[in-house]
Amino acid sequence: MKKSKLNFLAFICFQLLFIQVIMAQKAELKYELLYEIEFTLDSIIDVGKTPLGKRVIYPVTGGVFEGPKLKGKVLPIGADWLVEFESGTRKLDVNVVLETDDGAIIYVTYTGFYHSNDDGSVYFRIIPIFETSSEKYNWLNHTISVGIGRSKKGGVAYTVYAIK
Repeated sequence: MKKSKLNFLAFICFQLLFIQVIMAQKAELKYELLYEIEFTLDSIIDVGKTPLGKRVIYPVTGGVFEGPKLKGKVLPIGADWLVEFESGTRKLDVNVVLETDDGAIIYVTYTGFYHSNDDGSVYFRIIPIFETSSEKYNWLNHTISVGIGRSKKGGVAYTVYAIK
């Protein structure tokens, strides 16, 4: 090929790449409700002050979840191995097991933060990661999700959204 044709092809390739980058930057973040979930918790286990901060364990004793594509119960196994920093911010480290109403088992881990703001509001957010062998729920294995937490009597609850 002549040099001018190669330069022209290189220019076209560069323009196409540039257009893809611009389009990707303008992509909107889309999400949908994955589920509402409630955890019941047992009495806390206070580990005390550790090199990372004050460690407290919240054993999970059960709960329920329901959303447009799945629902079921929280099995009485798992806990939140929370650490509270000197600033008062709490870092969550949760492992739980869900069982859907059709018998699928879903292992869920999540991290997140609980922080009381100066105005009295609370920042309580999580990032769940799912693991399952179920063909029906395989899509969870590669779903990014975020949740908004709230405290409730005897436990905690979250509204969890799947990022599209």
